[in-house]
Amino acid sequence: MAAGIETGRRRKAFEAGTRGGWQLASPGTLWMVVFFVVPLLMVLVVSFLTRGRAGVIELPLTLEHYARVFQLYLPVVWTSVWISVVTTIICLIVGYPLAFFITTRKQAWVRNLALFLVILPFWTNFLVRTYAMQTILAREGLINELLASLNFEPVTLLYTPTAVLIGLVYGYLPFMVLPIYAAAERFDFKFVSAAHDLGANDWKAFWRVVFPMTLPGVVAGCILVFVPCLGTYLTVELLGGESVLMIGKLINDQFVSDRHFPRGSAVSMALLALVMGALILYVRYGNQERA
Repeated sequence: MAAGIETGRRRKAFEAGTRGGWQLASPGTLWMVVFFVVPLLMVLVVSFLTRGRAGVIELPLTLEHYARVFQLYLPVVWTSVWISVVTTIICLIVGYPLAFFITTRKQAWVRNLALFLVILPFWTNFLVRTYAMQTILAREGLINELLASLNFEPVTLLYTPTAVLIGLVYGYLPFMVLPIYAAAERFDFKFVSAAHDLGANDWKAFWRVVFPMTLPGVVAGCILVFVPCLGTYLTVELLGGESVLMIGKLINDQFVSDRHFPRGSAVSMALLALVMGALILYVRYGNQERA
């Protein structure tokens, strides 16, 4: 009898908490529906419509724009994916040891200073930082002045794919460092000592103990870098010029220059499909980790 009464109380408390949770979440849910779901559905509908005279959107429905994406713009998609993957790999190679360097500092002020330097770029507008990169990579910029002082020939960096990679790594490196730092901070280095006691060298201890236990932070960092790089526009426009075309710039050209809203919407939905694919992989990996 007492157990039944206690179960009933717990059920009522749970239902009351659920109702309260929905009430608290309703403003955010409404905001997401109005400013995210509804515009997304509008873009989806427009992607199937036809462009009439003077850019007017009209019927009939068509799949021509999606066919054009897969036939004509597929190289742009592959270029975007390739640059995003390379940027993610570079950020991982640079960010992983940097995150562990910060974690292993015994002095609190050293850790705090290092974290401050990682977060410091966020204090400045991204546009301003990109213009600063333009100045550094220009023909008469800081890098070429340094090469000239060492009697080397100047190199062309600005308006090249290399400049885009440098700008993307510079802009998104903190998004790789911070999740790995959060995972490394929880890592117990006694496991490394145990691996050494069992005969593993430093390399085996890293691959079999350290890396698997910090892999959630690595995956989170890769997602946080890869997804924004796919749709980036500002870095490609200012550092790549006409030599680099990625999905974000292609979408801007369709909407602003060509005023072809259905085609631009179709490219946007293709970009959304790529992003959702990356997020699905992350969710599946997270479920496996929890299991």
